[in-house]
Amino acid sequence: QSTSNPTSFAQAGALEALTGPQDEVGVMVGEFQKRRNVIVKRLKAMPGISCFDPQGAFYVFPNIRALLGRSAKGRKLASASDAVDYFLTEARVLAVPGEDFGSSENIRISYATSIEEIEKGCDRIEAAIRRLS
Repeated sequence: QSTSNPTSFAQAGALEALTGPQDEVGVMVGEFQKRRNVIVKRLKAMPGISCFDPQGAFYVFPNIRALLGRSAKGRKLASASDAVDYFLTEARVLAVPGEDFGSSENIRISYATSIEEIEKGCDRIEAAIRRLS
């Protein structure tokens, strides 16, 4: 087989999602706006991080340029990849290096989770940043 297509039941589901009731879409847009607002506000308040409000995604792309060159526990953050590794091991927060999206000074963090989890993750990131020298 040289081509592949969605199965018939997936096509039927997609059709219903596009043409069926849209009430929940507005509800979820509102929920994701709340989540976005929380994470952006928290990130903007952290030392060494700047962040803009994303307009059409469920992730933020904060700039970490001011953190690069700093270190903790003998680990120097020389790149976004280093920062992502640091946040994973020291803060238990998963992010994706910006190099994967064309920027060596940014990281990508999803906010497709509860506000409680976003707050917890931001607390951990902020604590990890404060340990940098």
